[in-house]
Amino acid sequence: MWSTAQAARLYPIQRKEFLENLDKVIKRSDYPALDVFICTADPTKEPPMSVVNTALSVMAYDYPTEKLSVYVSDDGGSELTLFAFMEAAKFAAHWLPFCRENNIVQRSPEAYFESNCSSSSQTFKIKTMYEIMKMKVKHVVERGKISDDHVTSDEERKAFNQWTHKCTSQNHPTVIQILLANNKNMDVSRNFMPNLIYVSREKSKTSHHRFKAGALNVLLRVSAVMTNAPIILTVDCDMYSNDPQTPLRVLCYYWDPEIRSKYSYIQFPQHFQGINKSDIYACQLKRMYQIQPMGLDGLGGPDNAGTNCFFSRRAFFGGPSSFVSPEIPELSPLHVIDKSIQSPEVLALAYRVAGCNYENKTSWGYKIGFRYGSLVEDYFTGYQLHCEGWMSMFCNPDRPSFLGHAPISLVDMLNQQKRWVVGVYEVAFSKFSPMTYGIKRLGLLMTLLYSQYAFWPIWSIPITTYAFLPQLALINQVCVFPKVSEPWFLLYIFLFLGAYWQDFFDFVSANGTFPMWWNDQRIWTIRGLTCFCFGSLEFLLKSLGISTHGFSLTNKVVDDEQSKRYDQEIFDFGVPSPMFVPLTTAALINLVSFTLGLPQVFKGNNWEGLLIQMFIAGFGIVNCWPIYEAMVLRKDNGKLPAKITLTAAFLTWALYMVASFIF
Repeated sequence: MWSTAQAARLYPIQRKEFLENLDKVIKRSDYPALDVFICTADPTKEPPMSVVNTALSVMAYDYPTEKLSVYVSDDGGSELTLFAFMEAAKFAAHWLPFCRENNIVQRSPEAYFESNCSSSSQTFKIKTMYEIMKMKVKHVVERGKISDDHVTSDEERKAFNQWTHKCTSQNHPTVIQILLANNKNMDVSRNFMPNLIYVSREKSKTSHHRFKAGALNVLLRVSAVMTNAPIILTVDCDMYSNDPQTPLRVLCYYWDPEIRSKYSYIQFPQHFQGINKSDIYACQLKRMYQIQPMGLDGLGGPDNAGTNCFFSRRAFFGGPSSFVSPEIPELSPLHVIDKSIQSPEVLALAYRVAGCNYENKTSWGYKIGFRYGSLVEDYFTGYQLHCEGWMSMFCNPDRPSFLGHAPISLVDMLNQQKRWVVGVYEVAFSKFSPMTYGIKRLGLLMTLLYSQYAFWPIWSIPITTYAFLPQLALINQVCVFPKVSEPWFLLYIFLFLGAYWQDFFDFVSANGTFPMWWNDQRIWTIRGLTCFCFGSLEFLLKSLGISTHGFSLTNKVVDDEQSKRYDQEIFDFGVPSPMFVPLTTAALINLVSFTLGLPQVFKGNNWEGLLIQMFIAGFGIVNCWPIYEAMVLRKDNGKLPAKITLTAAFLTWALYMVASFIF
């Protein structure tokens, strides 16, 4: 696993765009159309106002409004989300000209008003309008329904009447609502606004929903019927635009016909706001989002991260030299739109292609569109595009183009990555495995890096081994490493210091700090004992046909008490997750083994042979300090639940007895 990562060090590329030269090459009237896809699924876990801020930030791009369309996929089919976007459409009429006239760079309203914004009367007026909208949406979401006093027109009432008492998140009809049309709706400055379209695909109890990839493919088809822009931006619902000139950076590349014919997408990194000073949960994932993509860029291009990605629509229809025709010509990237998005013919076709049974007996998800077969559809789609012959590139400007929110709860972070574990295993152990399928199409170096992602969770094997075996041997005074006086001892020292120094150097090179790096390597250990192990078990059960929990959304609702602990850099163990059991057991085993081994070393009983094991146990204790603190010292709601501690203590005793018998 270590060796596969070295391929990313061979040809790293850093790119820079010179936007001041763009107007010399292309007129604004010649800019290609841009479709933006935003996906959300549950208003209780993904607050509608967060999605609204993301949408408003991309609607305010420095881009011709007649060329810009924003599609919001509501996979939960919630009228609450539609209500939030109806309010957002009204607010956009004031927000867009305000950003344009004042040259605002931070175009997410929430982020702008939280920053040191100006205190002019115009700003105060806009902020008041935003707060009124925010409170109205919050009130509706808390009540769970839309009262008559919130419905202001017959058109809105007609839209909400599409929901009946039989509708659920898994069983509801198609809803497509054009909230803004760029040939009809104007802002307060009498300028046309971008298209804003709400889409909730049809779902039924008998249909296969295919999670996010299915929602994206519906957007791909609906947008093809309505606008068919050659460039598509996919962005997470909580990952708002932080730079209004981002599409112009993309044009610096895509305007070159040679690049456009070879490159399927341009990936921007994920950056997060609200991360505490030391990033205790290592949610920035610097290696995955910033370090390794530069190395991949030199080999053929980074993998798709699922957000902040500008795709060429053509790439979803076969390789650069092989075009796969869709079942109807209106879905082809070559189709020319000659009707308004509000025309009955266009809407009728849009409803048809959003139906839950439309994909039956078609190539969607297999040869066309976002690919099915893995919970991590982004990784699998990028991998398949590379296998088809496409390249990609990594664009990482000095000012982050997108900012998002990372999990502030340990259990949310672990559940998110457990889902990733299942997803990458689904690729690793399929007929599309990089080791068999990819090696024939990608070459050795790209295969090594895609294999590292695919087999990422097997880190749990060495991590679990080092967390328990040396310590149990130490308790019984059994040596499993070379003595200090033996030459092989130097090899272990070299490997430990070399690997950690290389890792630290990479991390600091990506603007990391020592406390961040320390927490990052601590979280690697935690992942190995928790989400990697449990994700591997879930994949095994799923492979055997045993039902598991399946896809689960990451909770993006911020709890005030939880947020306070996170800001104070205190680990949150408040949820009694079974993943905490092996983690707590490892912490206790390391503590017991070090405590029992220390007197033996001081007595001189084979200290040369036990030194490495003492070091490993001591290293484990230092890393496990937050766990000991949560077990004994804390009284808040984030402490380790008593039943987790008792279960771990029993397992520690059981392992001690078994080890004593074996050794």
